[in-house]
Amino acid sequence: MWFDLAGPIEDVEVIAVDRSIRVLPVLRKRYGPGRWKKMKGTARVRLKDGTIRLAELHWYEAHGIGKKELKFSRYRDQDNET
Repeated sequence: MWFDLAGPIEDVEVIAVDRSIRVLPVLRKRYGPGRWKKMKGTARVRLKDGTIRLAELHWYEAHGIGKKELKFSRYRDQDNET
């Protein structure tokens, strides 16, 4: 990962559940069966150069398995500019 979490993930939302997740077969093969959800939220992230930015993150999670495949979606601290 090219970033580290620098704070808690907030404003968490479910954006897809079970069959509406395109990579569901891959998740089940890699991590096991479960009620998989695709989630999104915002968090402060520390980049490799030390800069801290507010970013939207996406990940998958299932009960008893936890968060998997945390990935960066976009910076949120630029949304209100322009």
